Amino acid sequence: MTGALRSAGSLLRKIVAGLVLVTLGVVLIAFAVANRQAVTVSFDPFNATQPAASVVLPLFALVIVLLIVGVVIGGSASWLRHGRWRRTARRLERDLTRLREELEAHKRTAAAAPVNIPRAAEPPERLKLKPPVQ
Repeated sequence: MTGALRSAGSLLRKIVAGLVLVTLGVVLIAFAVANRQAVTVSFDPFNATQPAASVVLPLFALVIVLLIVGVVIGGSASWLRHGRWRRTARRLERDLTRLREELEAHKRTAAAAPVNIPRAAEPPERLKLKPPVQ
């Protein structure tokens, strides 16, 4: 891919991301304006009238906080699940680095040593192929 095509794709990706973010922002602001009433979040399952631990906050704030908590929990679970693949990738990177160093060492020794290719010896008489009989 040429540099011009890559930069055009990057520009298009930025424009699409900007449109998505602006649309999401407008929807989020409209949701916040429409849901300003206060709600009580109780953490006491035994006493609903006088809870020991409760929080009063606007509904939109509760929804946004719960979305953020959900994203953090989902991201953490995904990160933990992919630990095996990250470990494998690190091991393969180490192997690749070691093999590249070994290849460079072989190239250096091959360049320094003269090339002596032995001439192929004639095979014994019994191993020579005879021409086909017609």
